[in-house]
Amino acid sequence: MTFDAVIPELAKLMREKRAEIEPLLPVVINRDLNGRIRFVVSEAATESAGAFSALKRVAEEVHKDLGPHSFPVPQAILLEPDIEAMIGSETTYVIPDLERVYVIDRMATEGSWSSITSQTEGAPRIVFFAVKGGVGRSTALAATAWTLAEAGKRVLVVDLDLESPGISTSMLPMDRRPAYGVVDWLVEDLVDNGEAVVQSMTSSSPLSRNGEILIVPSHGRDPGEYISKLGRVWMPKVDSAGIRERWSGRLNRLLDSLERRWLPDVILVDSRSGIDEVSSVCLTEISASMILLFAVDGDQTWSGYRILFEHWRRTNIVTDIRDRLQVVGAVIPEVRAEEYFASLRENSWDLFSRELYDEVPAGAIPAEGEEWSFDEDDSSAPHFPWAIRWHRGFAALQSLYGRLERIDPVEIQSIFGSMTENIASFLEGARGRL
Repeated sequence: MTFDAVIPELAKLMREKRAEIEPLLPVVINRDLNGRIRFVVSEAATESAGAFSALKRVAEEVHKDLGPHSFPVPQAILLEPDIEAMIGSETTYVIPDLERVYVIDRMATEGSWSSITSQTEGAPRIVFFAVKGGVGRSTALAATAWTLAEAGKRVLVVDLDLESPGISTSMLPMDRRPAYGVVDWLVEDLVDNGEAVVQSMTSSSPLSRNGEILIVPSHGRDPGEYISKLGRVWMPKVDSAGIRERWSGRLNRLLDSLERRWLPDVILVDSRSGIDEVSSVCLTEISASMILLFAVDGDQTWSGYRILFEHWRRTNIVTDIRDRLQVVGAVIPEVRAEEYFASLRENSWDLFSRELYDEVPAGAIPAEGEEWSFDEDDSSAPHFPWAIRWHRGFAALQSLYGRLERIDPVEIQSIFGSMTENIASFLEGARGRL
């Protein structure tokens, strides 16, 4: 028995014993930091002697089957005074076909890929994400910001690629970089000193002409003790009353504050690549309106996204996040471009249809709104890539500021037009819904 088999085996046992433990529901399955299973039930469960004895027998069977991934009786059962309050305060998911049996998965990191906040009612937040780095994500964000500003928009750009910062250096000359950045605020906020830096962490890029591009970097022009600060940004904050706030909650407070201060039309967020703490917050916990999934056609890309999609499906948040996703075909090669794009689209559709789309029986024609599914060739579908052509002049991020400073709008359109036009249409639709 290994980690991956624990929940499926436990679910099988719970289904077999469902009738016996029915009086104890709800039941929480708590998987601790070491991956060991315990049951949590209400203190009142002890009043039902027969059902509680049945739960003990289940715990004994679980320990026999799961071995080191479980606890022996009596350590296997914990009693909670208010089980409903516990469920409401934790990130949980329900095992399919086991109503009111919840799983709490304790992890060493506080980022949660298992829940998602509702979309913001303010300025749309668009997250630029990739499971693999080096695909031109930050360059595409900069080009998007420039294009939207050219159309008269006020664009707020937030660099949350904290462990590999760079968007500020690509869009701001040294003399325009602000004194502080996101990391500085997160550290100062821990000691209630965030106001000391918030006024000096945003700068307007001279690249913008018709609108405005406001840059919030990960660090200021002098990074200072950046490594020491970075090791503290993920810390939760505990106030004088003992109330604990996760770092994702603190980050949301910062974004809300910046939005109130600058009143942007849109917020573009540069996320960390990979499946880590920062990425989980950017995708699921900052109320993103759109999540751009940058992809190159290779096994690393599709394997990474498959891991993520399978987790969302397993934890029952697929329907809450899938309509915010959009694949971006990064760096489409100049040679055999059509063949490459066709393969990219096919692999993207295969992944989405297996993991995110509803299954439509052969020959069935579902009523509008009943099923969430798309044909492979549907250009409006989230799996259908927004293409970005590879271009030598935009391949190096460090030269991007100078490149945009003497920009040819026709060139930007030819390289990034598919993405920027679709984002502009999305923003128009979002404005119409407000």
